[in-house]
Amino acid sequence: MKAQMLTAIGRMEMAEVAEPVMAGATDVLLKIEYVGVCGSDVHYYETGRIGSQVVQFPYMVGHECAATVVDFGADVKGLEKGQPVVVEPAVSCWQCDQCKAGRPHTCRKLKFLGCPGQLDGCLCEYLVMPAECCFPTHDAITLQQGVLCEPFAIGVYAAQQSQITAGQTAAIFGAGPIGLSCLAAAQCEQVGTVAITEKISERIDIAKAAGADWVGNPDAQDVTAEIIDRYDGGVDVAFECAGQQETLDQAIDVLKPGGKLMLIGIPREPRVSFCPDLMRRKEISIINVRRQNHCTQKAIDLIASGRSNLDFMMTHTYEFDQTPEAFDLVAGYKDGVVKALIKV
Repeated sequence: MKAQMLTAIGRMEMAEVAEPVMAGATDVLLKIEYVGVCGSDVHYYETGRIGSQVVQFPYMVGHECAATVVDFGADVKGLEKGQPVVVEPAVSCWQCDQCKAGRPHTCRKLKFLGCPGQLDGCLCEYLVMPAECCFPTHDAITLQQGVLCEPFAIGVYAAQQSQITAGQTAAIFGAGPIGLSCLAAAQCEQVGTVAITEKISERIDIAKAAGADWVGNPDAQDVTAEIIDRYDGGVDVAFECAGQQETLDQAIDVLKPGGKLMLIGIPREPRVSFCPDLMRRKEISIINVRRQNHCTQKAIDLIASGRSNLDFMMTHTYEFDQTPEAFDLVAGYKDGVVKALIKV
């Protein structure tokens, strides 16, 4: 089968690789239809690593995908051949203490698509996944919308972990796919008002159109002062979605005493810093968000019901052989890209 392989820093190439084979009774053979380019994919593309996870070339990245069921093992229930599915990219062991505690996303033996040392990615024609990772859409959403369910589920999980409630206020740092997913998730929780900071002009316009109450550009204005003034001393929850030292500092600055800092963005640097004096005096709670825990189905349902319409995030679509162009676009934040899809 054909696959797009990361062969060096900044280089993607089409290659012929062996088709995957179902090895277990609960395995599902999938035909990949669409793949989304994620910021973590771009980290590997530009630097070859995320923290301790280092790419050994050649390597297949990609974890946001929607697919069609081709075949499945004898013990699979609830799936049909030809059925469209959203793919949950994390494969848990279901035997460790974390899985038994309802935390399969921090499974001790977790394997994740497109993560070095774990599983090859989904930038290929066919993929085998456990049935538990295949969520039927029942044609309630499109395959393209199915791709968005992976990042949206992270936003849903982040909002859930923040325990933000109707009437509270929030600030989101970064209006990329994850930041906009957090906005959509917060809107579903009927949050009072949401402010967003963003440097890219096209994304500023998109965030405004998506319903943010205020959007500011930190390159052009003092966003922390404006948010503190606008929201009567600060906000209840800050969603840090950019993974930058600058935005981490701003998020802490705009939080009210007793506020919650949600860490969602992935920094490229191995370490970041915080101001302990300010955090201690405000008694800020820091909550790390690790992907999406039991939120994929909820993301599908929110889109299917019409409560969330994320179609505006799909700004670019490329053919499979144009994958390098898609990665260059996302890596360079070009042409107002939010989410680039690759049609396999």
